[in-house]
Amino acid sequence: MSNIVIIGFTTEGTTDVRFLGSIISRTFEEVAFECNSSLEIHSVQHIPTEKTNFVNEVLEAARKATEIGVMVLCVHADADNRTDTNVINNKILPSFQTVQKSHEKLCKNLVAIVPVQMTEAWMLADPELLKESIGTNKSIEDLKLQRRPQDIADPKQVIKDAIAIAFEDQTRRKRKRNVEIGELYLPIGQTIDFNKLSELSSYQNFRNAVRSAYVSLGYLH
Repeated sequence: MSNIVIIGFTTEGTTDVRFLGSIISRTFEEVAFECNSSLEIHSVQHIPTEKTNFVNEVLEAARKATEIGVMVLCVHADADNRTDTNVINNKILPSFQTVQKSHEKLCKNLVAIVPVQMTEAWMLADPELLKESIGTNKSIEDLKLQRRPQDIADPKQVIKDAIAIAFEDQTRRKRKRNVEIGELYLPIGQTIDFNKLSELSSYQNFRNAVRSAYVSLGYLH
């Protein structure tokens, strides 16, 4: 009989939910194969919070998580930089320490998700999939998607620019409706190549944090 694992997550923005929900679920499922017993990822639930300050948001999420039986809470914050140092030191660590020290009934098995530079950089890790999702025959070079994702200051704008380039040569008569970036988060999150995503240090950090969460649950040594 499989042990059930219930996961919750909170994000900075609403579009992040569509991409990260699938990434979280798939990562926990993959790492589960390393565990000592059979595990079933029962559900991955988004936990919305009131946008106040980061520490209070994490406390609220941890409070709600324990109320609905969540066993691991994933907390997302974009680095908005070429390293995650600032966000780890000024957001993640203070909020996680506050949760751990609290005497409230909270979910204290916490996992940080800190994409460098932002969530969209992870989408750029698999440019062939991004190209396919946009629906164009233009090359990766034509779409200007050949750069290292974590070196791009504004990966969201790079994706928007790629969409514009993909459709710029169509005549008005033949032009089909342009894809919107918001349509790409869910399908890319569901199908992105984890071998390519694993080339990003920020994803590796998240995956290692998932392993630590399983250790805390006693399913991995």
